[in-house]
This record gives sequence, C-alpha cells and structure tokens, in this order.
Amino acid sequence: MEPTTDRLKTPRAAGMAGVAFALLLGAAIVLMRISIPGDAADATIDQDRRWAVQLALQIVPFAGIFFLWFMGALRAHTGAAEDRFIATVFLGSGFVFVATLFAAAAAAGTVLNEETPSDFGRHYAYTLLATYAMRMAAVFVLATSMIGRTLGVFPRPLALLGTLVGLVLIVVGSGVPWSELLFPAWALVISLYILRVRRTAAPTGGSGPP
Repeated sequence: MEPTTDRLKTPRAAGMAGVAFALLLGAAIVLMRISIPGDAADATIDQDRRWAVQLALQIVPFAGIFFLWFMGALRAHTGAAEDRFIATVFLGSGFVFVATLFAAAAAAGTVLNEETPSDFGRHYAYTLLATYAMRMAAVFVLATSMIGRTLGVFPRPLALLGTLVGLVLIVVGSGVPWSELLFPAWALVISLYILRVRRTAAPTGGSGPP
C-alpha cells in the first residue's frame, strides 16, 4: 500500500501549492495594478508605492514555481486517461503563461527604475500581463475544464465555471481592468476542490478521483 500513500501525498502537497499560487499571483496583480499607472494621464509612480512594485516583482517568481506544482496536481487528479491532444494544449499554454508572466514582471521592473515611466514601458508591461499572459491562462483554463468534463473528474458546475472564466479572459483580455484576478480565483477554487477530494479519499485508501 506504500505506493498508494505516496500517490496521495504528492497531489495533496501540489494542491496546497496551487492555493499558494493563487494567493501569490492575486497579490502580485493587485500590487502592480495599484502601483503602476495604466493610463497616460497618470504617468508617475508614487514614491510611497514603489515598495509595492518591488514586492510584486519578488512574488512573481514564486507564483510561477507554485503554478508548475499546480499543473502537476491537475495532471495527477485527471489520471492517465487524459487525451493527448488536450493534454498538449494544457501543458503548452501553462508553460507559455509562466514565461509571459515572468516577461511582464521584468518589464514592470524597468518601469520601476524610471522616475517618469515611458508610455512604451508601461504599456508593454500591461500588454504582456493583461493580453498575452491572461489569454494563455484562458486557454489553460479551457483545456483544464475540457479534460475535467470529458473524464468526469470535475463536477459539472466546476467545469462550467472554468469554461465561463476561460471565455471571459480570452474575450475581455485587457479591456476590463482587474479582470486578471479571475484566473487566480479559479485556480484557488480548483485547488481547494482537489484538496477536499484527496482528503476524502485518503481514509478509504482510494487514489483516483471520484
């Protein structure tokens, strides 16, 4: 029974990492939104808020690391029956999201070093985060929801929620400020669900999803 125990512990730890990812990414998005102006009318960074940008830049790498563990939790939860095509989209969008997230953080770092942020640097940082990173996140959410719905490892309301979040992110993009928070909110819900399922399965010795 030792392999079963190990199989349960790893997804549970990864599910906790998913919770950490959601909280860290949400915090980083809030800090960057309140610190770096998104419009040309307010092109300066308040000196009292520079600490917020610095903190966000410190948080982002850890959010990316925890996201990789979150991806592992999702794959462990769906099991070996996942479709290879959808799994490829799932993995590809996840990796591109992390890379784009890091690029957005690097762009925000260049803005931090400027007394008066240039329009190019400010818009570049926001475009990477709100347009490219979030649209990759949308593809990731849609692929995850499709896998969960097809294999029956997610309840129908959870799969429908993921589809709705993915569609909103991919359609809205950067058009609605703060819409980026939908992604960490969805990740938090999914992670809590995985943790609950694993906690329920542990006493009975089950290793698969319900």
